[in-house]
Amino acid sequence: MKVFTTGKIAKICNVAPRTVSKWFDSGQLKGYHIPGSQDRRVPRENLIKFLKEHGMPLGELADDAVAKVLIIAEDQILVENLKRELSNDATFLVAVATSAFEAGIQAKSFHPDCVVVDFSITEVQASQLCQSLHKISGTSKTVLVALLPDELSSSTFDLSTVDESFKKPFDVNLLSMRIRTLVGAHKELAR
Repeated sequence: MKVFTTGKIAKICNVAPRTVSKWFDSGQLKGYHIPGSQDRRVPRENLIKFLKEHGMPLGELADDAVAKVLIIAEDQILVENLKRELSNDATFLVAVATSAFEAGIQAKSFHPDCVVVDFSITEVQASQLCQSLHKISGTSKTVLVALLPDELSSSTFDLSTVDESFKKPFDVNLLSMRIRTLVGAHKELAR
């Protein structure tokens, strides 16, 4: 668990350290005192929650506070359902790509924590995409989830290139919970 001092919080919030002490002492900003001193410490989750509640920018905590999910699919109904399910949880930022080319560009610029690949974009494209996504710089810790059609032959696709696979039809709520679990194993998300 990452913790912050009042001085570090003051720099993040662009305020005086005394202002942060007032927030802490009034109970608005939850944390603890170091035993035997007046030094204050605030866990990262509490700081993010405080900033969100007060409409303050997350600054350098923005990447820590959210999980970026890239959905690669042509099926608009699937995309909308998954976006809606993930948007219910404020810790997800979702981007969409409808082709392998667009997915490559998004992967490099968006730096997703999770990529969901719908094999409806064609099995060959999806397989090549799953194999190459881990090779793109900065995506070595990216969680890959494959959405497989019911008729896909397991012999034609190497499941070792993905972290999780779901066969259609599947429960979108279950998929979003699994994404949170998989991403949470690599990245401590704010609640």
